[in-house]
Amino acid sequence: MSFDYDLFVIGGGSGGVRAARVAAGEYGAKVALAEMDRYGGTCVIRGCVPKKLMVFASEFAETVDQARAYGWALEQGPFDWQAFRTNLEGELDRLEGIYRSLLKNSGVTSYDARARIKNAHTVELSTGETISAKHILVATGGQPVRPDLPNAELGIVSDDIFHLPELPKSILIVGGGYIASEFACILHGLGVEVTQYYRGAQILRGFDGEARGLIAEQMRERGIALHTGTNIVDMAPASEEHLHAPVEEASALSQPVPQASRKANGGPIWVKATNGDENVFDMVMFATGRDPNTADLGLEGVGVTLGQRGEICVDEYSQTGVPSIYAIGDVTDRINLTPVAIREAMAFVHTVFGGKPTPVDHDLVPSAIFTQPEMGTIGLSEEAAREQEPVEIYCTSFKPMQSAFAGQADRVLMKLVVSKETRKILGCHIVAPNAAEMIQLAGIAVKMGATKEDFDRTVAVHPTMAEEIVTMRAAARSS
Repeated sequence: MSFDYDLFVIGGGSGGVRAARVAAGEYGAKVALAEMDRYGGTCVIRGCVPKKLMVFASEFAETVDQARAYGWALEQGPFDWQAFRTNLEGELDRLEGIYRSLLKNSGVTSYDARARIKNAHTVELSTGETISAKHILVATGGQPVRPDLPNAELGIVSDDIFHLPELPKSILIVGGGYIASEFACILHGLGVEVTQYYRGAQILRGFDGEARGLIAEQMRERGIALHTGTNIVDMAPASEEHLHAPVEEASALSQPVPQASRKANGGPIWVKATNGDENVFDMVMFATGRDPNTADLGLEGVGVTLGQRGEICVDEYSQTGVPSIYAIGDVTDRINLTPVAIREAMAFVHTVFGGKPTPVDHDLVPSAIFTQPEMGTIGLSEEAAREQEPVEIYCTSFKPMQSAFAGQADRVLMKLVVSKETRKILGCHIVAPNAAEMIQLAGIAVKMGATKEDFDRTVAVHPTMAEEIVTMRAAARSS
């Protein structure tokens, strides 16, 4: 049977673009790709890249404070959101252009259109075109969701934060995952008065308990009004009565929330919490989860199985129950990280076009949370490891030299979770400035199966924070 293309990719994010250009450029496949929005996907356009640039911007306020303690006569000026946003948009335009060029230079045909699967070998574009392909790869990513709450449309989601015409004076962030916690730190650093509600007992569920506890403590220390065990009961546009209510009557929070200003996008919002508190915020941001982008793709109609959250069910080779259709990245809801999607793309291309069946390796994936301080992590948390086998815990917490000299209360954490039987490092968790950079390198050793004694044999680099990883000799506790 003759097809228009060997491969048709739906989605122009990091995973989809990597699969398309490697299949075409390295294996000579005839490839097309359809993207209905901007090329680069969540990571480049509305995720990792713009978020990290906002992280950089938010850290300068604290840098100025430190600089004064080191003898620099610097003055703290206001943050210019307009200037930053203009530069940010320029950078994202540049990166999108690179993605388009990579596809073009690899010989991939691009369609700026929405694609829908018509049958096992056919896609239909929003332009009306129908295209056949031997293989179809779905890489449509995910999207933020709003909670099922009256007037939830008054709030924004993480995709919206980069396009605000101006920053609010005050914001309520609802959620306790890494997106909610990262943006709480970012916006606080940019001068916004931040309150965060999370319905659970502690933020960053699923990560190491000691590490996330330190992050929560440091967030509060910096001035973020973080409230766990708390959620929204009701929200509505703020009335004049709400706006003119005395702050102390309007809030029972440990850190009172200031009156909202009339400059907020769409007007201030009145919020009632599960603990009975009522407050008015300039803005409410929901960071309560992301769902796979599978709606109206025609998947179930052709026999592709979807999971409870709408994720595409695939095997270890990213193949669906329909042999010609594959899926990678966040749309499969395995490990929702850009580097993982790229690895899945490479494994798919090697399997389908290289004749080398390559299962995806999802074991021991390092990751980082760009809160302030950052967290870098790989492997099992202490809690998960204890459920699996007897372990020893090596950890230390201390004030880092740079901030201690400046009289700041910051603390860092270095932690190793070690198997009693094999002595292998089962988990490494770092809470510190630049923890992401540290965990990338520590991750190599952990992935290779390093033991605690391998770490002990490594000479420390002094004076650094990271040296503590190789100087912890006595276990803090064991089970």
